[in-house]
Amino acid sequence: MTRARRAAAGRGARFAVLDPATGEAFDDAPDQRPEELDAVVDRAHEAWRGWRTDSVARATALSAAADAVETAGADLARLLTREQGKPLSESYAEIARTAARLRYFAELAPRVQPITDGRPVRSEIRWRPLGPVAAIVPWNFPLQLASAKIAPALAAGNTVVVKPSPFTPLATRLLGSVMSTALPEDVLMIVTGREPLGAALASHPGIRHVTFTGSVPTGRAVARSAAASLARVTLELGGNDAAVLLDDVDVERIADRLFWAAFRNCGQVCMAVKRVYAPVRLYAQVVEALAHRAKTTVVGAGLAPGSRLGPVNNAPQLARVERRTAQALAAGARAVTGGGRLDRPGYFFAPTILADVPPDSPVVTEEQFGPVLPVLPYRSVDEAVEAANGTRFGLGGSVWGTDLDAAEAVAGRLECGTAWINHHAELSLAQPFAGVKESGVGVAGGPWGFHGNLRPFVVHRPEEA
Repeated sequence: MTRARRAAAGRGARFAVLDPATGEAFDDAPDQRPEELDAVVDRAHEAWRGWRTDSVARATALSAAADAVETAGADLARLLTREQGKPLSESYAEIARTAARLRYFAELAPRVQPITDGRPVRSEIRWRPLGPVAAIVPWNFPLQLASAKIAPALAAGNTVVVKPSPFTPLATRLLGSVMSTALPEDVLMIVTGREPLGAALASHPGIRHVTFTGSVPTGRAVARSAAASLARVTLELGGNDAAVLLDDVDVERIADRLFWAAFRNCGQVCMAVKRVYAPVRLYAQVVEALAHRAKTTVVGAGLAPGSRLGPVNNAPQLARVERRTAQALAAGARAVTGGGRLDRPGYFFAPTILADVPPDSPVVTEEQFGPVLPVLPYRSVDEAVEAANGTRFGLGGSVWGTDLDAAEAVAGRLECGTAWINHHAELSLAQPFAGVKESGVGVAGGPWGFHGNLRPFVVHRPEEA
């Protein structure tokens, strides 16, 4: 069946897609059912037979796909902002990152690795792709996180079935269409729908690798589903990143960077700063500097000129942010600014800085994933490090100060996958990205993420017959 015929046949059940700036539906997407996955995965497996054979052709196709994404950038950006809510400038940045990731992985190819162990045998590792990969993507960075899964999987010679969040299916469907103009048929497919579609995809016996980004409870469910067919899993399960400010920090110098490390994308970033620990001597100054920025940041629809902070993406997440904030305030915390929803249509929550927060409040111990930032005082660096490490998460963390050697020494004590000094949540395409504790399983990014989509095949050949 051709793509055009499949598109025409796909006008079955649909579900509404809401604009978070209004809370109203503006479009819809196919509500595919689990029983449709057999045909999809079969097509992915059939396409894999040819795609896995030629790494040069894959590199050429991925580079062409990156060009196509950039050409479609304006359409992708507006649609992404409409369904996700982020400011248009951030959508353009996400698309640029998507294209850059495709180009980065296009340059990687499996290489034969000789094994030297002193025996009279020529041994070598030849890397082989796994087969069809399921990429289950959240709503906070739909395109960037889709590409983080698609690019290494395709470059390694696998085919990919992407299942985006039902809150943000449209830009991902468009991304798939755009990329598919440069790819062989069925090498990349997008399926959209509500649960149990994701669970069915993760447990499908034809899927050989499940890569998922999302919450810890859903990640556990994905791992259980994938275990049914013993598929490989890569899980990025969120974080509760701490920023530790040292006693010599220049508060005004770092305040903008610190604020946006917490509030970019309305705080809906897995590796955003979600807790700030400030020395008692500087505590009031830190709180005031952050509160000033929260009060003066322009909040509005992502398509509105001048908006720096958009809405929370969806109603359930807005309710969660509101609940976390209310719990903290009821326990004695003080909203220096913000503290509740904005009185307007859509899912807007005022940028909120919380002071005097009990350390055991859920807004500190759990991931709020919204525009709310608790600031907590500490009396010794040991106390700050213990508090920073005192949650079940371990994705990232940062240390801020003037003495870089001292800051690096503290950063080395953080229990997380990535530690930054005087900045936060900045990643190179060439570096590994992984969490510890409940923040994830496996590695994404760089050559490590690429090889996570391959398996070693060892050949032993004697020197003589």
